[in-house]
Amino acid sequence: MTETQVTGAPTLSIGSQFEELKRKSVELKKETVAARKARLSKLLRWLMSNRQRVKEAVFADFRKPAVEVDISEVYPVIGEIKHALKNLERWSQSTNVDAPINYLGTWSEIQYEPKGVCLIISPWNFPFNLCVGPLVSCLAAGNVALLKPSEATPHTSRLIAEMVKEVFDGEVIVVEGDKDVAAALLELPFDHIFFTGSPSVGKIVMRAAANHLTSVTLELGGKSPAIIDRSARLKEAAKRIAFGKFLNNGQTCIAPDYVLIHEDKKDEFIGYLKSEVTTMFGSGETITEESDSYGRVVNEQHFGRLSEMLEDAIERGAKLEYSGEIRQQSRFFHPVILTGVSLDAKVMTEEIFGPILPVLTFKDQEEVIEMVNSKPKPLALYIFSTSRKFKDSILSQTSSGTVCINDCVTQFTHPYLPFGGVNNSGIGKSHGYHGFVAFSNEKPVLKQKRGFALAYLFHPPFSKRMRTLLEPIIRWF
Repeated sequence: MTETQVTGAPTLSIGSQFEELKRKSVELKKETVAARKARLSKLLRWLMSNRQRVKEAVFADFRKPAVEVDISEVYPVIGEIKHALKNLERWSQSTNVDAPINYLGTWSEIQYEPKGVCLIISPWNFPFNLCVGPLVSCLAAGNVALLKPSEATPHTSRLIAEMVKEVFDGEVIVVEGDKDVAAALLELPFDHIFFTGSPSVGKIVMRAAANHLTSVTLELGGKSPAIIDRSARLKEAAKRIAFGKFLNNGQTCIAPDYVLIHEDKKDEFIGYLKSEVTTMFGSGETITEESDSYGRVVNEQHFGRLSEMLEDAIERGAKLEYSGEIRQQSRFFHPVILTGVSLDAKVMTEEIFGPILPVLTFKDQEEVIEMVNSKPKPLALYIFSTSRKFKDSILSQTSSGTVCINDCVTQFTHPYLPFGGVNNSGIGKSHGYHGFVAFSNEKPVLKQKRGFALAYLFHPPFSKRMRTLLEPIIRWF
């Protein structure tokens, strides 16, 4: 591990840099909230001045359109910083805690202290947003950070390393590298690990964290369903699902992974969906490589995985309702809509993470609930319906990390909502106040008054009088 080098510091090993971060962490404990805000403001100024660099880096990695980079990479981070700057004074204040009468004479509060040295391991699908977004919460809570961006998006990773050198003064470092570098990092005793990625790798991270009893935030994924009731506004649902599914070429952890629609509405919905997808990402009646609104699959390995998934589904009887050019050399993967999909097909047993959308039908809500509950709990669940009864039934009888009703993916950017999964789709929450808390130790502090305290009544020796006093307290307080 000592031979692995840190970006921007070729003479220092990861272990040496980790020790530097620990020393820096001690310094930051003496900082004021104003100093944290100044650091976040400096990051904000850099981002506002370097939007073009972010666009160029992400485009170089997988041809993500410039406007889409603003929408999905830049704006969420800017919003996170502004929200933190506006609320950090309040978040950082100690919270007074009430007490029952048998604690008369005490005063209690919860203090929020930084956890210390934090590791942020980020994925390739939103390589800037999902690295720098958690960093905002980490810095707001007063921590130092080691960032491990994805090696699958090297241009964006390099830009993040440049950003860190230009903005920070030792509070943040970047380590670039592959899974072996990540494994070496996980051997270190971090105070908190924030990981975004697949459930399979999340289990590896959690096992490694257990060796040091390190707390974790795991933002994972799963098969997020979009459920469309017969009462839904179909054209509107199609428009919103088209955006949520095929944005970023479907490489989004909260993208709808499959559609469950009432059997009476399937054909009408598919007609609307095909039209909306073409309008959003194509020109005329087709979507081609020349489209300036449609990205690419990140690499050949992922492209091959998607191709195998599609071939497997068709071999098992799925029908192509909508498709087009699929070019391996340029990693252009046309949006695909499937019907008649076998539940044993890979597109129904694995997270797709690409522009393939199976559309399944149901007859009643019990069938929907059974289907959703037969799979691991997803990161997101989408309900399109105008029936309160239907919406309430799905909400109360299923479990998911997040829910969005009559829209897609917008729950991710809401500044006041916690974001995160449950069980297989993740552990812990992020964004805004909830991200601040994830990177903080909520430290309870109790202060006892001087002189006589009620607690004295229950100090040894344990007399008959004490037992008499204790009985009503146990019964009534």
